[in-house]
Amino acid sequence: MPGISALRTWWAGRPPAAGAAVMATGIVSVGLHLTGPETVSRVFLWLACVAWVALAADFLVRLVAQRERWVAEAHSPGSLTAVAATAVLGTRFSALGRQTPAEAALALAVVLWPVLLYLVIQHWERHMPGAVFLCCVATQGLAVLAATLAAAETTAWLAHAALVLFWLGLVLYGLALPRFDPRQILEGAGDHWIAGGALAISGLAGAKLLSADSPRLYLWNDDDRGVLRNVTVALVFLDLTWYVVLLAAEVARPRLRYDMRRWATVFPMGMTGAATLSVAAAVGIGWLKGPGRVLVWVAVAAWVAVAAGAALAARAGISGRR
Repeated sequence: MPGISALRTWWAGRPPAAGAAVMATGIVSVGLHLTGPETVSRVFLWLACVAWVALAADFLVRLVAQRERWVAEAHSPGSLTAVAATAVLGTRFSALGRQTPAEAALALAVVLWPVLLYLVIQHWERHMPGAVFLCCVATQGLAVLAATLAAAETTAWLAHAALVLFWLGLVLYGLALPRFDPRQILEGAGDHWIAGGALAISGLAGAKLLSADSPRLYLWNDDDRGVLRNVTVALVFLDLTWYVVLLAAEVARPRLRYDMRRWATVFPMGMTGAATLSVAAAVGIGWLKGPGRVLVWVAVAAWVAVAAGAALAARAGISGRR
């Protein structure tokens, strides 16, 4: 059938960075879970799961039947969205009390992470777009999921592994920052927001590590906890600073046409809301809860706008190939 053939052709052209749509949808689900509307949160979760399954199937097809293309795409920073998206979904499943699928997500992400991270870093260049920070996002995604599971299952070694990933993620952010082209702030097509989103997920990882501690585990002594608390708070405020700068740049230089990289705008928006709420709870900064809730709903609105743009672009792409 011509329509199905056009759909397959359109889908085959999806880049690795399409995983950002799963990341964005998943983190909006997490944020809504933190703010209260659980039913809506679960709708977003299942949308994210459907998209993840479709992209995972495509990932496997390219790995098995299109090896050269898979290798070429694996060198792109966008390939790390596979790790980050899997970790975000695992974190949401853990919050539902579904630890088995969360553990499976962690295992899969851990297998993919070193391979993709190595291939991506090998091909770093100067003056890169915001996707360069996905090395940090993917690593901190693992830290968030590991810390979440450590708290849910009272597993000390998993929390300590998450702490190592947390610090490694910050090192990777520092290595990526000089390679980021600052002109992207005014010219980027959407993924420039990851410059702030990487700090947001780092702050969320710190909050999860703080929350994982308990009298039964006794993960951190007072000094360790103090350092972790201060770094986590600093990360959230640095992220909020990035948020203001990036939002001001969007106002000064509007970029209203749909681009798939706009999913990489929604993800940092949602992650900033989720991180702000989580840090507020973990360190007892109550006044952050209000801004956190607002930021979550801003991310929901951005998700709706980008999803509408994606639907229109898909319709035009499919009809244009008939």
